[in-house]
Amino acid sequence: MRGSTGGPIRVKLIIGLIYRDSHEYLAVKPFLLRAFGPIDYESPELDFNHTAYYEREFGSGLKRRFVAFLRLISPDSLAAIKVRTNRLEKRRARLGKRRINIDPGYVDLAKLVLASTKDFCHRIYLSKGIFAEITLVYKKGGFTAWEWTYPDYRTPAYLDIFNHIRHAYAQQICSLHT
Repeated sequence: MRGSTGGPIRVKLIIGLIYRDSHEYLAVKPFLLRAFGPIDYESPELDFNHTAYYEREFGSGLKRRFVAFLRLISPDSLAAIKVRTNRLEKRRARLGKRRINIDPGYVDLAKLVLASTKDFCHRIYLSKGIFAEITLVYKKGGFTAWEWTYPDYRTPAYLDIFNHIRHAYAQQICSLHT
């Protein structure tokens, strides 16, 4: 039996943000709303202390927040979204250093996908210099990590956030088909 092609199922856009000063998040939030529509989930502000990777650029005492958007997207728009958020990071930078890191991705029923500008063996090239990584997989009633999953994405707090977003997404797509 031959396979047939069709359009992709729409997915839930998420954005993870890392910053030192909460005002940076508040400054980019209106841009995110204009660009991607209403936010239907906003995580609490979390301490980001799982890696020192960003400290040289941002300083210490970093915070993390996740947002999810009501408007569903086509998964093939992820590269363009990452390019757009990278431009916003550069506009907010001072003296050549970013003040906020904005990482888009999406949740569907089976996985959490993140966009990246860095290639690696477990990432697939999308377009425009952007790669995609399946960071978490959904099985046995919850998201689970891979060997390459970032340490913070393995924590119970993050897994709870993504399971919550996935549940909202499942309800959302169910209501679209009834």
